Amino acid sequence: MKSLSSLQNQLLIAMPSMTDRYFERSVIYMCEHSEEGAMGIVINQPSTMTFRELIHQADKDAVVEDSKSEQIVVCGGPVNQDRGFILHQTQPGWGSSIAVSHDLMVTTSKDILAVLGNDKGPDKSIVALGYAGWEAKQLEQEIQDNSWLVVEADEDILFNMPIHAKWQAAVNKLGVDVWQLTQDVGHA
Repeated sequence: MKSLSSLQNQLLIAMPSMTDRYFERSVIYMCEHSEEGAMGIVINQPSTMTFRELIHQADKDAVVEDSKSEQIVVCGGPVNQDRGFILHQTQPGWGSSIAVSHDLMVTTSKDILAVLGNDKGPDKSIVALGYAGWEAKQLEQEIQDNSWLVVEADEDILFNMPIHAKWQAAVNKLGVDVWQLTQDVGHA
């Protein structure tokens, strides 16, 4: 199998034929991709929880700024669903962050939660519970099997698009009618 270049800072788009309950119509922001495996955050699968409810669970006395309080927390993936991940515009200074690109970071430390939605926090963010992970060569095989399409990450899709519109917006970036594609594309 031919090795793909890194998919870090790209969006994975589930093919219309994907029927996996968790990944159907999903868009995944890829945080890491190397020979050892891959990690991403699903950005368009809403949980049943708002940011206010998440913070209240973590700290009953916490106060949440109104601008962020009703933001829906997303189900970031089936791995470690009890762990929070914040994908946000670059803003250094948090306890546990990795820079994914020049403009984006992922933070897992609780200290950022207190400032999301106010002038001390990053302007744009997605709060997720869990992540999607792949072992070495697993994602490459899934792409070769036509389970995923790949497109460059787009901050408008990440942060400004309503959750329910992200899959179609990502598909539109491809410039093709995704409904015309089949599972057999690329196989002779």
